[in-house]
Amino acid sequence: MMKLKRILLFLLLGMNLTWAQQTVKVTNNYASENKEIQELIDFQNIYIEQLNFVGAALKGKYYEINIQEFKNGKPVRKVNLFEGSESDYFKITLENLSLKFFFSMTDGKLKTYMKGPGFGSKKSYFKLNNDAEIYALKDFFGSKESLEMNISTGTDIPVFAIITPTMHKDGSGSYCEVVQSDVKPENLGTHFKIPHHFLVSIRFK
Repeated sequence: MMKLKRILLFLLLGMNLTWAQQTVKVTNNYASENKEIQELIDFQNIYIEQLNFVGAALKGKYYEINIQEFKNGKPVRKVNLFEGSESDYFKITLENLSLKFFFSMTDGKLKTYMKGPGFGSKKSYFKLNNDAEIYALKDFFGSKESLEMNISTGTDIPVFAIITPTMHKDGSGSYCEVVQSDVKPENLGTHFKIPHHFLVSIRFK
């Protein structure tokens, strides 16, 4: 019996070690420390957020960033915003990585841009179906007490949602209710009856 317990313990430790080797911790920084600059950013409906990734699983990996558009809860197209495997220059050589994301919603368009270590991505544009002022960028950290997430490599991980609010019967609306729920990101539009939204995801491979 004791031998069986030891075997089970070793198996459990091995599984935990394997899981740890395949996961990455993510934290974020957002907004500007300069109050006046932040007020100008808010006025222009611009969002800036930095994601910080830490983990041994990063080393030797490439990363790609995609955006998926949803209408009435159904995916209508997926667009690649950045593909790191196109050049060894973008291969991750350390166990940490920081990427800064820029989004603006003005003049009926969503504009995206990303800045990484030593480079900037192309700018991409997407048509908005409603007034740009009612769209907002939200991340998925709000529901985490520690304000960090553990993600797995080798799969698409949603990190941002560009959404309009879910509307209540009394006419009020909420953004945080959407991204702080336990609903899977790909099901947000259907569950909260959001007519148009986007999900931005990252994959380490």
